[in-house]
Amino acid sequence: MHNRKEILESFSRFLDVLDELREKCPWDKKQTNLSLRPNTIEECYELSDALVADDTPNICKELGDVMLHVAFYAKIATEKGQFDLKDVCDRLCDKLIYRHPHVFGDVVAETAGEVCKNWEQLKMTEKDGNKSILSGVPNSMPSLIKAFRMQEKAANVGFDWEKKEDVWSKVKEEITEVENEMRSGNKADFEKEFGDLLFSLVNVARLYDINPDNALEQTNNKFRNRFTYIENRSKEQGRTLKDMSLAEMDELWNEAKRDEQ
Repeated sequence: MHNRKEILESFSRFLDVLDELREKCPWDKKQTNLSLRPNTIEECYELSDALVADDTPNICKELGDVMLHVAFYAKIATEKGQFDLKDVCDRLCDKLIYRHPHVFGDVVAETAGEVCKNWEQLKMTEKDGNKSILSGVPNSMPSLIKAFRMQEKAANVGFDWEKKEDVWSKVKEEITEVENEMRSGNKADFEKEFGDLLFSLVNVARLYDINPDNALEQTNNKFRNRFTYIENRSKEQGRTLKDMSLAEMDELWNEAKRDEQ
């Protein structure tokens, strides 16, 4: 691994390269906050894919791409006289120090749960902090992660089940309501109740220390791998999936499951 001096030298080189690109490259010169935004989202998803796959070389690569975007936004702001990368780093450091009084102050927090509770309370006291507990959850966040984060934040201020086992009665209640609305034929109410059921299942995941997004992504990957196996095996047989019966596809699905073990 590299020492601090080498890391800083490399970061300085990176900033020099970005400056030159902004000045001389036609594509880089025309970028704005809004034009970069879709690319930033894409890069974050690519980093997410690398993290899920535990692909160390690609994690390194994608972290660089995300870092480029962070520095690029700061560069654009510098050109407008709004702020620069030093301001970004200073504000981050100030925030981290303020929200970790158990490290940089005299507050005692012996568990991660205590740290999270202190974190939410401190955010509310900051001059430019959140105006409400849930205002720190972005509206544009994917719904599954949003539900998880809202529940976490509410729990950090005491709005939570007294015993985690009690959440199962809520899940059963929501399943009953979904079934009732399904039978009623009212699609709008069915959709609302289905959302309530999903929300309650996210609560189960949180209470049992499971990240629901990670859990669902594992299942997505498992489904993708098994279904791709069915496709490939059907091609080997000179057939299309439409030519196969459900029983035949189920047999190949089970083959894929056995190969995973």
